[in-house]
Amino acid sequence: MTDESDDEPTVPIHCEACETTSRVPLSTVADTIESHNERLHDGEERAQVDPDVADQLADLIAKDIGLLDE
Repeated sequence: MTDESDDEPTVPIHCEACETTSRVPLSTVADTIESHNERLHDGEERAQVDPDVADQLADLIAKDIGLLDE
């Protein structure tokens, strides 16, 4: 029997200040980033979705909704 969360895609989260990278389930990305920044950086936005992944996602979304159509 598999856990449903095992099937959920994960997203790399990077914190340059802590020099750490981790992967978290897509459904918890925002909460994980917010919690990390609150606990370790006094709320300052330091941890974020890996910038390369964020750029790729933005491109896919733009293509999907037709922003890149000529």
